[in-house]
Amino acid sequence: MDNERIRAICLALPHVVETVNWGHHLVYWVGDRDIGGKMFAMTDLEGIGIGVLWFHCGAERFHELLEVEGMIPAPYLAKAHWVTMERWDTLRAREVEEELRCAHALIFEKLPKRTKTVLALPEKERAKVIRERKKVLVAGERSAERRGKAKRN
Repeated sequence: MDNERIRAICLALPHVVETVNWGHHLVYWVGDRDIGGKMFAMTDLEGIGIGVLWFHCGAERFHELLEVEGMIPAPYLAKAHWVTMERWDTLRAREVEEELRCAHALIFEKLPKRTKTVLALPEKERAKVIRERKKVLVAGERSAERRGKAKRN
């Protein structure tokens, strides 16, 4: 198991988007975050952080996974029932794949209704809604920057 295999598994799931966050983490989202998508897994691209794979596992599975040697509570995310695999060989490949599918399903269920509605749209319509939402967010950021500059002057 490695980053490329994790990437292949995650991107094969429905409505998954990937981003690079915090400089060196490849984050997998159920739905684009600009329309309310939520992250369900991430890997460390540079191998400089704690662990190799972080994922959401839900309250029921959280304590079971912590009993496995090489699984620890995910830093900053443990309260939300995320775990960290310290090494690639902590779980068998099939187990990792199943955990990622479960993480995806758990997070999909938590998505807001409006986000699920957008994800249910045909591909072209969904892409258009996401593009429009990104334009609105960029315009809002620019407006906030202008207000900030005006207050300083």
